[in-house]
Amino acid sequence: MKFWRTPLDADKIKVPHGETYVIKERCKGCGFCVEFCPKRALRLSDEFNIKGYHPPEMIGKDECVNCGLCEMICPEFAIYCLEEEEVQVEG
Repeated sequence: MKFWRTPLDADKIKVPHGETYVIKERCKGCGFCVEFCPKRALRLSDEFNIKGYHPPEMIGKDECVNCGLCEMICPEFAIYCLEEEEVQVEG
């Protein structure tokens, strides 16, 4: 994101980034995560899961700020987020 001015605490605040994981076989393709993502980092994929639904996929990996909204809004608990630092430690 480009600011028209630099915030005073820009050197102290780190914007969180995350990795979003989808359990494709659990997804029912409702699209809530895609619709409510504030950064538009998700979209419904062209592939089908076992149930015949289109699970979401990340299109803006660098855009994800790990807000967790997709995780909270998913009725099937098919999506979860990890902070970028947690991903680096595991992998």
